[in-house]
Amino acid sequence: MHEMSIAVAVVAQVEEAAEAGGAGAVTSVRLQVGELAGVVPDALAFCFELACAGTLLEGAELVTEPVPARAHCRSCTGGWAVGMPPRLVCPGCGQATEVELLAGRELQILSVHWEDGPACDRPPAPIREPISEER
Repeated sequence: MHEMSIAVAVVAQVEEAAEAGGAGAVTSVRLQVGELAGVVPDALAFCFELACAGTLLEGAELVTEPVPARAHCRSCTGGWAVGMPPRLVCPGCGQATEVELLAGRELQILSVHWEDGPACDRPPAPIREPISEER
């Protein structure tokens, strides 16, 4: 499930920015997720919650904004909703070679909200012991 690697990357980027900004805790993260990005929003939300554990983002809300896939034909200048599965042939003229995908692949952080100051009510992250190798 690649949603976990996406969630971990988002948490790392947001935590880095929040720490640099002097945040005490992150309260919400807003992501733009394109219809063709190959991301299942519910799976991403589940993974995000797991990835936030023990970080400044613990308890943060993840808000995903879906972006419908749209395409444009350079031959006849028609535009259409691509949908799922993607329809990349122009419904107006039947061309597939002059099709330009305008939207639907987005996967980006739009905004982050945090509380300023040190996290005084959050316990320090536990020190994790390394896992010993089994012989």
